Parts: sequence; structure tokens; C-alpha cells
Amino acid sequence: MVYTIPSLIEDRISPRAKELIKLVDDFVENDCIPAEEVYFKQLGKGEERFKYIPPIIEELKKKARSLGLWNLFLSKHYSEGAGLTNLEYALMAEIMGKSIRIAPEATNCSAPDTGNMEVFAKYGSPEQKEKWLKPLLNGEIRSAFAMTEKAVASSDATNIEASIKRVGNQYVINGHKWWISGAGDPRCALFLVMGKTNESAHKHKQHSLIIVPRNTPGITIVRALTVFGYDDAPEGHCEIIFKDVKVPVQNIILGEGRGFEIIQGRLGPDLMLMRVTDPSRRTFGKFLSEHETIIADIAQSRMLIDQARLLVLNAADMIDKVGAKSALKEIGMAKVIVPNMLLKVIDRSIQSYGAGGLCDDFPLAYIYSIGRTLKFADGPDEVHIQQIGKLELKRARKVKEEYEKRPKINAKL
Repeated sequence: MVYTIPSLIEDRISPRAKELIKLVDDFVENDCIPAEEVYFKQLGKGEERFKYIPPIIEELKKKARSLGLWNLFLSKHYSEGAGLTNLEYALMAEIMGKSIRIAPEATNCSAPDTGNMEVFAKYGSPEQKEKWLKPLLNGEIRSAFAMTEKAVASSDATNIEASIKRVGNQYVINGHKWWISGAGDPRCALFLVMGKTNESAHKHKQHSLIIVPRNTPGITIVRALTVFGYDDAPEGHCEIIFKDVKVPVQNIILGEGRGFEIIQGRLGPDLMLMRVTDPSRRTFGKFLSEHETIIADIAQSRMLIDQARLLVLNAADMIDKVGAKSALKEIGMAKVIVPNMLLKVIDRSIQSYGAGGLCDDFPLAYIYSIGRTLKFADGPDEVHIQQIGKLELKRARKVKEEYEKRPKINAKL
């Protein structure tokens, strides 16, 4: 199925980006999706799942790079990027989402590396860029972002308790982190660790971000956590203990107390159609597609998808126009709406597959687990909703002033 650029933004997409979109679409449809079965067969078994990378991934990475489909996520604001706008990349990311496990990594556009690379590109010193950003951009290593902690409510990042103490020409790190995505990958060469460097400072100046090479003594990966039973090997979502971990002072990013500044800058419907139109699927004398409830589910899903899609494209466009800090409302709305849309659409799809939708014969259960995770992964819904509401309330005075300027209408007329 050929990808179509929404007509209302087509004139905003450069000829080069349009060509890249076609290439991404072809690569995902004809290379990534067909490779998914091979990928899962090549995964290691048991403990080997976190020691072995399916060879098909490196094959796909080579092809993607030869096609120019590499580091597309890093916007034109960065010399290291592909020169695209956020709006243009949003369209490509939508296509890559059709092969969520393979396409982003094959194009070097997968989290958490994308966010970490942007941190280095925006805030890293020349030495940090040379040592860490360069191999990340080349796809030679991977990374993890270690912020969330087991003992505190990490949705409020001011609660982060891991300590980063300077001792001479080193920093000593102690902390207990969990849900650290990518930490299980044998290619993970570094952690970006969030912790406190100054408890007496203002609450938004207490924390810092520091580079911790994975092979540093004192790091213990306790376990790989599961999401609804999925361990997401080989990347994993790990629980990690940092005990007296020592790194050079040069590993601090941007400087002490700049952690919040950095992290704020960082921060299946087709399957359903195939199922309900399958001529072998009949209930109560009708094809599934003839039942009114199924027709309604398909219509509701399409409306939700298109609403969410336009919100994402609007957020990307606002970032291009005014920057991420001035587009917080649009970003927040997209972060809330998209995972909730995904859950509703996938839930309906699971229902149309019956009990089969619950098992691994189809990808629906796994996609559902991803959607549910996203309601936490990029900040809980509650945090985004509070921010959106507060931003709207800031408009109250202006709305009142505009209302009072309007001519009064006699209600009796």
C-alpha cells in the first residue's frame, strides 16, 4: 500500500523529503516487514536472548544506509542530521511504525538512542561528541537513559535520588534505577545517568546528567523486566544498581545542575480489516464485516487514527516554527492522545480476532503492550494533562478581555 502525504501539508514537504518518504515506504514494506519473522527466529534462547543480535538487523542497516535512510530523526537544526524538518520526519516515523521492532533500528532512528544522540548533539562537548556521538550516529554502539528509580515517584523528576558526588577529579555515582530501556543490549556502551549533585540548590538545579560507560566497575544489571510478559530482548528494560561508580569529571554534560535543562530539551487497523473481510470468518450467518458493531468499530478506529495523526503532525510543525519549548501544549496533547488511540484501536482489533488476538500468533498483543507502556514511557498522561490545562488557563485573561470587547447582544431580540 503506497503511502500518501496528507494533502493539507503536501506543499510544506520538500522534493527531497518526498523522495525519502517513498524510499522509506518501499524499505519498510519490502524489506523490514518481510524480515520480522526472520528476526524473531534469529533471537537467542533463554539467557542468550540478551547476548545475541539477530544478523538480519545489520543486513538491513547496511541497506538503509546505502539508500540514504540514516539518522533521519535529527532535524536540520543539527549539522549531524539528515537536514529534514520535524514535520517531514514525522511522516517517515509514521511509516516506520508499521514495523516498530525493526524499521527504526534499521534506519538508526530508534529510542533511546535518538534522544541520547540529540543530547550529545545539542549539549555535548567536542570531546564527548567525538567519543560517543560519532559511533552512535554510525550505528556502531547503542545507549540507555537512566533516570527512573524504583523507590520514588519518578514522574516528578525532582524526586530522583541517585547521587553524583564530586571527589577530586572524579564523580562517584550511587543509585538504584529501573525500567532502563536498551540496557540489556550487548551493544549498549554507555548510560546517561540522572542524579543529584547539589541537594541544597533550587529543586530544578539539584540534578545533573553524566556519561557512565557500561563497563565501569560498580554497575550491576539486576534483571530485565517484562511488559505484559514481553522482555523485549535483546534491548530489554532493566533494573540497575550503581554502587560507587567512578567516572572522570569530563563526563558531566553541560555542567552541574543542568540536568533539567537537558532532559526538557530531550524529552494495527489493517490487520482488523483483513480479519473481518476473511471469507472463512462467519458468525450467526454473517461475515464479520457485515455486523453493525464491527462496521462501527472500524469507523471509530479510523476517526481516532486520523485525529491523532493530525495532532502529531501539528506538534511537529509547531516545533519547526517556534521550537519545542513554545510547543509544549501541542507536544503534550499528542503524547496523551496517541497511546490512548493506539490502545483503543488495538483492543478492537484483538476483539475481532477472538482468542487468537491474545497470543503470539498475531502481533496484536505485543503492540498493545507497547501502547500501554507509552502511557508511562514519555511521561505519565496525568503530568501532560496538568501541563496542558495550566497552559490553557494562562489564556483566561486574554479570552476575557476579548469577550468584553464584543458588542453586547440583546437576548430579547
